[in-house]
Amino acid sequence: MPASPSHAPLRLPHVACALVLLVLLAGCGAGGIAGTDLGGATERAHVDGVPGPPGAAASPSPSAPEPSPVPAEIPGLGPQTRAAIPAGARQAFVVTGESPDSHTSTAVLYTRDGPTGPGWRAALPPWPAHNALNGWTDEHQEGDLRSPVGVFTLTAAGGRLAPPDTAFPYDLSPDFAVTGEGFQGEPLEGSFDYVVAIDYNRVPGTSPLDHTRPLGEERGGGIWIHVDHGGPTQGCVSVTEDRMKQLLGVLDPALQPVIVMGDARSLRR
Repeated sequence: MPASPSHAPLRLPHVACALVLLVLLAGCGAGGIAGTDLGGATERAHVDGVPGPPGAAASPSPSAPEPSPVPAEIPGLGPQTRAAIPAGARQAFVVTGESPDSHTSTAVLYTRDGPTGPGWRAALPPWPAHNALNGWTDEHQEGDLRSPVGVFTLTAAGGRLAPPDTAFPYDLSPDFAVTGEGFQGEPLEGSFDYVVAIDYNRVPGTSPLDHTRPLGEERGGGIWIHVDHGGPTQGCVSVTEDRMKQLLGVLDPALQPVIVMGDARSLRR
C-alpha cells in the first residue's frame, strides 16, 4: 500500500535535522583541532627562522651546554713546570725566587681536592723565604751555592727538637745540631731544629741525614726546607721557625706533597 501523504513530510525534516547536526558536530570537532594545529604552526612559523609546517609537532629550541669549569692552576707556573707536578700530588709548596741570582723568595702552600676537582688553591698566605746565596740553577753542582730548580717530592722530616704534631716520618736526632755563622755573619744555631728533606739527589723516604746520592756526589745533596737564620743558604730553602712548625703540621704524606722551586722566570716555562 502506498505511504500516506500525511506521514512523508514528518520523516524528511527529522532526517535533514540529523544530517545537519552531524555536519555541525563534525565541523566543530574539525574546527577545534584545526584551530589548535594552525595556532601551533603560527607560533612555530619563525622559530630559528624556518617556518613550521601546519600540524608539525613543536620542538624546543636547543640550549647551549654550560661550559665545564676550568680547574684553577697555580699562578706563576708555565706548562712545563705544571706538567712536572705528579698527577697524584694534592699539596704543592711553591717557592718563587725574585730573580735567577737572588737569595730571597716567596713561599706559598697550595692544595687541591683531586685532578678533576676545582683545581689548586692557596692553603696558607705567602711567606718570606731564603734560598741559596747565588740564586738558582737547573744543573746544581756541589759547592755552587745555588738552589736546584725543579719539582721534587717531600717524603721525610727530622730535627734536633721534638716534632710538632706532624704526619711525616720524623727523625729526632742531635745530629741536626749546627754551629757557626752564615754568609752575613748571622748565627746558624737552631737552623736544623726542624727540617723537611727535599728529594733532590737522595733516596725518598729516608732520614734527611741519609747521605746516599743517586746522581753522584758531584751533584750535591742535603737540600732541605729548614728554619731561617736570617740570611742566604748554601742550597736549601728556609722559612721562620713558626712557619716551619706550621708547615710540618699541614703537610700530609697521604697527599703526596711536592715542592716547586726556582726563580720566577724559570717557573714560568
